[in-house]
Amino acid sequence: MARVVLISGSNAPAADSLLSQARGMVDSRIGKVVCASHLYRSRAWGFDAPDFSNQVLVAESSLSPDAVLDALHEIENSLGRDRRREEREKAATGQRYASRPIDIDILFYDREVIATQRLTVPHPLMAERDFVLDPLAEVMGDFVHPTLGKSIAQIRKQRSKA
Repeated sequence: MARVVLISGSNAPAADSLLSQARGMVDSRIGKVVCASHLYRSRAWGFDAPDFSNQVLVAESSLSPDAVLDALHEIENSLGRDRRREEREKAATGQRYASRPIDIDILFYDREVIATQRLTVPHPLMAERDFVLDPLAEVMGDFVHPTLGKSIAQIRKQRSKA
């Protein structure tokens, strides 16, 4: 079994409900959720939009990294995510990101380092995002990032000093 660490986020009006549904779907489709952070609220990162709610989930899974990614896309789609609409919105606004009812990213897959065309793990921007580091530090502050060689708590502390 692999330990899969995910960040879920939503800036939809029913964000907390969507995150709860996503957690249940991760538990049933990817693997048992063994730990979850509290919900954290944060400003939209990289674009002008309503605030987000975020939650880190830790699951035990027998799925491969690519199968986890496929299952996450299915979960997002079933909860109303429309990537084509997001692309149209980004094109219309010129912003890098767009609002979405649900977004779930893989932060870690055990301690593996994965760099393929469709998947990069650990998540390449996580160390720059307080909305990831805060809930991640709550549930795995001592975990050492496999490429940065620092614990999540150390990375978070360095960000807060910057």
